[in-house]
Amino acid sequence: MSSWNLKQNALDLNSCAREPIRTPGAIQPYGLILVLDPSTLTVKECAVARADVIETLGDPLGQSIDTLLGGALASCRPALESLATGATQFLGAHPVGGHGGHHTLAHRLADDLIVELEAPVPGEPGSLEDLYPAIRAFMGEIERVPGTRELCELAAVQIRQLTGFDRTLVYQFDKEWNGAVVAEDGNGVLPSYLDLRFPESDIPAQARELYRQNRVRLIADSDYHPVPLVRTADTAAAPPTDLSPAMLRSVSPVHLQYMRNMGTGASMSVSLLREGELWGLISCHNEAPKRVPYHVRTACEFIGQILSLQISLKERAAVVEERIARRAIQVRLLGRMAGDQDFMAALGRDQQNLLALTQSAGAAIVHRGQCILHGDCPRQEQVMQLVQWLTVQQHEGDLICTDRLPLEWDAADAFADVASGVLAISISQIHDSFVLWFRPEVVRTVRWGGDPRKEDTGLPLSPRTSFEGWKETVRRQSLPWNEVDRDAAMELRTAIVDIVLRKAEEMAALNEQLLRSNKELEAFSYSVSHDLRAPFRHIVGYSELLWAAAGERLNDSEKRYLDTIVESAQSAGTLVDDLLSFSQMGRSTMGQISMDMTALVQDVRHKLDMEYAGRSITWVVPNLPRVQADPGMLRLVWQNLLSNAIKFTRDTAHPAIEVGHYRTDTEHVFFVQDNGCGFDMRYVDKLFGVFQRLHHSDEYEGTGIGLANVNRIITRHGGRTWAEGQLGVGAKFFFTIPFVTGDKV
Repeated sequence: MSSWNLKQNALDLNSCAREPIRTPGAIQPYGLILVLDPSTLTVKECAVARADVIETLGDPLGQSIDTLLGGALASCRPALESLATGATQFLGAHPVGGHGGHHTLAHRLADDLIVELEAPVPGEPGSLEDLYPAIRAFMGEIERVPGTRELCELAAVQIRQLTGFDRTLVYQFDKEWNGAVVAEDGNGVLPSYLDLRFPESDIPAQARELYRQNRVRLIADSDYHPVPLVRTADTAAAPPTDLSPAMLRSVSPVHLQYMRNMGTGASMSVSLLREGELWGLISCHNEAPKRVPYHVRTACEFIGQILSLQISLKERAAVVEERIARRAIQVRLLGRMAGDQDFMAALGRDQQNLLALTQSAGAAIVHRGQCILHGDCPRQEQVMQLVQWLTVQQHEGDLICTDRLPLEWDAADAFADVASGVLAISISQIHDSFVLWFRPEVVRTVRWGGDPRKEDTGLPLSPRTSFEGWKETVRRQSLPWNEVDRDAAMELRTAIVDIVLRKAEEMAALNEQLLRSNKELEAFSYSVSHDLRAPFRHIVGYSELLWAAAGERLNDSEKRYLDTIVESAQSAGTLVDDLLSFSQMGRSTMGQISMDMTALVQDVRHKLDMEYAGRSITWVVPNLPRVQADPGMLRLVWQNLLSNAIKFTRDTAHPAIEVGHYRTDTEHVFFVQDNGCGFDMRYVDKLFGVFQRLHHSDEYEGTGIGLANVNRIITRHGGRTWAEGQLGVGAKFFFTIPFVTGDKV
């Protein structure tokens, strides 16, 4: 039964979650769809919006691709015959009965070949080339954006400029598939939805799956009249045709009513994916009906793909950095525990790191009837009651975690102010022994786009009519525990069991923890290599194949596009390689030996000769002391610092680079000074962070990882890094190596 047989005045809110939205049996009235038999390329089903097309060119049903529509698609036969299952191909623009060049796409499914011809929009761009400056400007801007939210804000502005919608917003899903508007750009015609939340039922599971498969979706008029699909007699009993890949596919009447309730006459969405899963949507709304041309939608899809990659990269890098920081805390805790038979006392002597391990305000260690409290906690008797409650709860594994304890256990309401959230690990199979971390209640106001609660009226539910901000005050909840918090707690549990309770050999247990950390980082490296490096290489490889195959037939603009694609993919590949190097630096083994720092600096400098070939640089490299350090890591430090000095003196008339050293009471201090472009000291704190750059890549190449590597290497040696600079005068970078017995000047 077609979804269009549902009565408009009795729409069920949950019907959208059950409707056959992939097989609506109709299309939007902006062109025509032909369903062909893949073996014969004859039309077995069609939907034609304009009746005069059939009057002029005849009924397409039963016609061959060579004759239908007056032979307009005859030249497409070779492309259609070679189209692989699951593929979509743009076939160009083809005239349909004097109504202009229709943008034509073919979609190959298992049993059907769908050809959709979308009518042109008056005044539309002639090609994607007309929109390339806007795309290039966006790609340049994202290099200067520090975080995910700023990326989304930039994309919202760019998409609205391209499409002309009244309002464009970026919508992010949470773990329960509720959505939150994290960025918005509008002209004031439609109300702002920024920071509003929308319940999961607004976009049900099957709709989210379609968003994941189809990156762009357009509904040009919420009051359109659908055009039904018509079949030949011999296919009348066949199952409904799957139109899910088609842009002209008709949509659920429930969704159209939702749009009308929202006051929008047109909408468009661009899907944002992270590692193949739906992260969110760029959602565009217009008060009046609005069609978006094919080439503009293609540009928006490209921007959405770029944004998806950037979100994935930034979020993954942030998680990896946080895991590395937590492991550093864990190593310090293990160092105390490994040398003490009483692990409770050992943990208690390092309260700061115990709390920092899970970003908590309080912690309790319960073992053999004893209870030791650290930080902001419930009273001892309350903690013991909590432990008794935890032991009888059904849970998987040795970890229990909740951010709403008072809502799950009434007795916790008495201490919700300090322990609305609890993360607990069981550390014994025999005794009621736990390590517990607490987070306080965080009273916060959540603004929903309309009241998300459902009232039982006894009548069929219809799409909600109010989207005014509805405030809900959330109490008796803490900040949520994330995966990094849970993993850090479980790793500590493993350490306690292995090192203390089972009295394993100290070094063997510590190595086991380090091996576990290495395996996880290796899994991360593999994931990045598999998910990001290979696609970039494919882009370069296929671009080069395209150049070789069609180079003589390409015009100058097309050659420039290919060059830009290769250059961008190579740049992105370099960024991924640098990120992998950065993640691996923290787990590589250090082999410290007495090394000649002067010889190392001179060797690195000579290997960088090609970087300043043709330039005259004044070098000052004095005799430097021997130090105890890992030579491979220190080589990378000098290589980064000297290479930066060479790069940032590129535009200096008389470049000079000085390497220097002095001693304090506890450490060697080395520095590299140049008279290059320098930097503003207001941003000095950003220098040693991942992806933090103070110069645009058009001026000075780089990925923003080199100084982060320097900082990590020196930190692992027990030293420090810092910098001084002045714009237009130069920069001076310092690092230290602590003294060891026998160090000499």
